[in-house]
Amino acid sequence: MGADHWVSTWVFGYGSLVSPVSLGSTIGRLPVRGGDFLAAELRGWERRWNYGHLISPERYTGGEVSSIDTVVALGIVPAPSAVMNGVIASVSDSELARLDKRERRYERVDVTDAVELLEGNAAEFEIDAVITYVPADEPVAEYVDGRDRGRAGIEVRYWDLVNTAFDELLPGAGARFRASTPEPDVPVVDVSRIE
Repeated sequence: MGADHWVSTWVFGYGSLVSPVSLGSTIGRLPVRGGDFLAAELRGWERRWNYGHLISPERYTGGEVSSIDTVVALGIVPAPSAVMNGVIASVSDSELARLDKRERRYERVDVTDAVELLEGNAAEFEIDAVITYVPADEPVAEYVDGRDRGRAGIEVRYWDLVNTAFDELLPGAGARFRASTPEPDVPVVDVSRIE
């Protein structure tokens, strides 16, 4: 085996990673739907708009840049009776390292025993481990602070990306995403990160 051999590690995506294009931009290849990218659900966790990131205004554009200083994204929290939809994607060791870099303010958590496929037959896939990313304490505190000061918002591009990804995943997946995710307590705002 080469240095970048495939392992049976999968990542559960519940926000922007549900978009194969967004995931692919990080791992360096477009995942294949039905092959190494599958609709799935996760028990015992609930999505929340609870991840905050302080921004530098010069790195953002849009009509509302001056009104916010904290961008909010999705995170998850333990919730014993909850079940949420998303995807699992198979990743190599080097791809997982790229995801760790992207999700550096999240903590990697093993959720193998809490995942079930919504498509395909689990026996057809080698799934030894499934991890997901949970926001660390610092970004959650930044979200709370920005929200409480009235200076936090969700990037409209991120909002659209996540909603579209779920709408395109499976019939009804978008409606399930919206029904199982509490409404954000910050507005969706006209700001976008300058790439």
